[in-house]
Amino acid sequence: MAQNSNPLNMSRAYSPADTEGRIYKFWEESGYFKPDTSSNNPPFVMIMPPPNVTGELHMGHALTIAIEDM
Repeated sequence: MAQNSNPLNMSRAYSPADTEGRIYKFWEESGYFKPDTSSNNPPFVMIMPPPNVTGELHMGHALTIAIEDM
C-alpha cells in the first residue's frame, strides 16, 4: 500500500507487509518481548480473549480453549 496524502485515493486492499516490519522493529527495539523478571508485581496472564459484546461466553470460546489444550 503506497503512502497517499489524499484519503479518497486509498488502496482497495490492505497490505500488512507495508506496516508490520516497521511496527515489529519498534516493538523489538522497545524491549516489548523481554519481560521484566526483576519486578515484584504479580504476573498478568490472559489465556483467552474477553467475552464477546453480549458479555457471555459461547461455544466458540470453549472450542478455542479445547484446541489449545490438545
